[in-house]
Amino acid sequence: MSAKPLSITTKDKVVLITGGYGHLGKGIVDNLSYHGATVYVLGRSEAKFMEKFQQSNFDQIHFVFCDIKDGDSMLKAIESVLDKEKRIDAIINNAFYVEGNNPEELDNTQWNISIDGTLNTLFRSIRAIVPVFRKMKGGSIINVSSMYGLVAPDFDVYDGLSQLLSPPHYGAGKAGVIQLTKYYASYLGKEGIRVNCISPGPFPSYTVQQNKEFIKRLEKKTALHRIGLPEEIGGIFTFLVSDASSFVTGQNFIVDGGWTIKS
Repeated sequence: MSAKPLSITTKDKVVLITGGYGHLGKGIVDNLSYHGATVYVLGRSEAKFMEKFQQSNFDQIHFVFCDIKDGDSMLKAIESVLDKEKRIDAIINNAFYVEGNNPEELDNTQWNISIDGTLNTLFRSIRAIVPVFRKMKGGSIINVSSMYGLVAPDFDVYDGLSQLLSPPHYGAGKAGVIQLTKYYASYLGKEGIRVNCISPGPFPSYTVQQNKEFIKRLEKKTALHRIGLPEEIGGIFTFLVSDASSFVTGQNFIVDGGWTIKS
């Protein structure tokens, strides 16, 4: 007799996400809530949250103040959700911050701030959530990297568009995210805590999409010959939160329309 298939639904799951009201964050939150999850968006601006989710079901999507630069703020946010829900099933580390993008003009301060914003913030988040998941005897940590954590930019794509160039500290930090994911997946696996990573490709913001020439260049780099849409990123997160991914850990899922297979 075969076992019952594991569900991809996130019904009854409690999920935390940083960067949840950003361009990709909205797509992630919408997909999780559509499949039944209760989602807590951790951020600094409740006004931005309300603007982004004004048409949403606030019985399922909530705001909690959190400044990812501050480890104590992350701890307080987690404690706040735990007090209310009595459980947390997953955390998605999506937010980041960088300063500067000219490879030859970056100063030490910009480099250090950006490594903090792309890598150190995830360490602080993992450090804060592990005791919770340890008590629950399981949980899902999902980190967000980038295709530029795997490959270098094609600088021809950015020719004449230096303001849009992906800077070196961003790629270096995102490469670190992939390794950090593997490390903690190995370290925490015996306790039933899963750690995985998502590496998005070209998902330019709506503002960037106004530059039609740049978008054409991006489209030519992908196997699908188009850019990604925010609603196309959420499904992989829902899968990794759901029980259907219970035997998946330490993996980096590349969602890039085939960009990196051509590099």
